[in-house]
Amino acid sequence: MNIAEKTSNPLLDAVKWDDNGLVCAIAQDRHSLRVLMVAWMNKEALIQTVNSGFAHYYSRSRRKQWMKGEESGHTQKVHELRLDCDGDAIVMLIEQNGGIACHTGHESCFYRIWQNGEWQTADAVLKAEDEIYR
Repeated sequence: MNIAEKTSNPLLDAVKWDDNGLVCAIAQDRHSLRVLMVAWMNKEALIQTVNSGFAHYYSRSRRKQWMKGEESGHTQKVHELRLDCDGDAIVMLIEQNGGIACHTGHESCFYRIWQNGEWQTADAVLKAEDEIYR
């Protein structure tokens, strides 16, 4: 049975959705445990993630569903979903296809570090944006 077909849905019912129907979703590399990115999910994105096994999100700026990697090919295979104690954040242990999670071409969206009174780039660009998105 498809998860969306259930009337009582333990997947969705346990989540504390914000006023916009969203929950914070954190993608973490399953091997290194490095946080790769933070995005938002609505109910549809969470259902699509569970049903497909690949991370889906909701873009607040574009106001639409999207699957990570649908344009770049940098998909995220989900190996485990965890819900925090308050029910308002999801952590996904993922396998990042291509080793690039950030649209800027970095391994992680968290590539800047606060040092000497300023944000400094700590990680190299693995692939230029114009090569990822043609």
